[in-house]
Amino acid sequence: MIIRQFLAWTQDDSTARRAEAATHLARAFLYGGLDAEQTWNARTALIGLLDDPSRQVRLALALACASASEAPRALIIALASDQADIAAVVLARSPVLSDADLVDGIAIGCETVRSAIAARDRLSYAVAGALAELGEVPSLVALATNHEAEITTGSLLRMVARHGDAAPLREALLARPDLPLEVRQAITARLAETLAAFAVDSGWLTPVRSERASREARERATLTFSVDAHPIDLARLVTHLRRQGELNAGLILRAILSGRMAFVEAALCDLTGLGGNRVAGLMLDSSGAGFTALHRRAGLPEALLPAFSGALSAWREASRGRVEISDAALSRRMIERALTACEAMPFAEASGIVALLARYEAEAARDEARLVAKALGEVAQAEEKARIEAEVIDAEWRDAQARIAKAPDYADLEATAAPAADVAAPGSVAAILDGLSDALMREFAQGVERTTPTATSEDTIPDILVASYRADRVRLAA
Repeated sequence: MIIRQFLAWTQDDSTARRAEAATHLARAFLYGGLDAEQTWNARTALIGLLDDPSRQVRLALALACASASEAPRALIIALASDQADIAAVVLARSPVLSDADLVDGIAIGCETVRSAIAARDRLSYAVAGALAELGEVPSLVALATNHEAEITTGSLLRMVARHGDAAPLREALLARPDLPLEVRQAITARLAETLAAFAVDSGWLTPVRSERASREARERATLTFSVDAHPIDLARLVTHLRRQGELNAGLILRAILSGRMAFVEAALCDLTGLGGNRVAGLMLDSSGAGFTALHRRAGLPEALLPAFSGALSAWREASRGRVEISDAALSRRMIERALTACEAMPFAEASGIVALLARYEAEAARDEARLVAKALGEVAQAEEKARIEAEVIDAEWRDAQARIAKAPDYADLEATAAPAADVAAPGSVAAILDGLSDALMREFAQGVERTTPTATSEDTIPDILVASYRADRVRLAA
């Protein structure tokens, strides 16, 4: 009987009435405790509502059934293929949909639908991979901000490769906790490429100079990421760089000159296939035949061997092979040793290396100048703050002194009290005392002496009042 009433209600001409009927019918089916026959009738009626011409009715149906695991699968599948705003409701929440259904929704849906899927709780690797491959910037940003989504490193790199030039996507990815180093490096590389292209389009740099600046910026960022990185993460980063063609001799030389020996070891291990302990031992003896063989096996240019050996020799002397340089900045001492090692080389071979080392030396000098300028600026700010605080304290002291100087002198007030009191004001204490008889005053004084033997009447009356009273008595007696 109840189902028939709902069905009759769904035939109403009012769209709002039909939408309300769809909501009540869905709730009755899901939570009403209907018997088998009523359940079958209600299920049939709900599926029949999919043919309602009003999107308001179908949207009400989607809202009522989206979060229910008992909702009819045929109903949910049909709603997932409806208009974008209706499909987004069930695609974002329905537990009835499988990964295959979600991937199909990604393939045929618009960005509204894809963004709804990207925001689902506990999104699987397969669905995230489909989004990374097919989604545009809005859905990829939604996926990146969904920290509960399971996203592989390959999917993250694919997102960067497809739309890494979009700032919202880069920011969303960088905000993810435990972002892999290779993904962070890929984001930095895309940003450097974007800035380089902008500089060329603006006419600020030539393409060659812009490409060099972009490459050096990527190298510095890569070494910064490698600081305190876990060996496994470092090995994955090096492998990613090799696959991208960015693990070159220039990057390894910069890593040596920056004291990033963990990165150098990981890079040489990846290039040679040797173990970490073996590579570390050969690096400690950079002037021996073992390091020469390691250099050649890694496929590094022969002309760079003297620079590598000289820089590693300076590092070994400075740290005895145990401690890395404290930051990622280039070491001028190591650069100078590398330049000295290249002096004996023929000019044709050494010119390019010397030019590279000269650029590194200029970069190191600028880094040192920045650090000195920052330190001097901090000292100047501290001195200025101390000076301002001293001026404030001095001003407060002067103000306090001025207030003390303006305070009334009670001794002068007593001296000038007699001339000022020619006539006592009516109702004042002096006028009241003048009106008392001498006998009454003596009796009052004797009573005070009896009650307080150690105190006199003069002790109980303020000095200024006593002085004023005595002056008036003397004046009147005269």
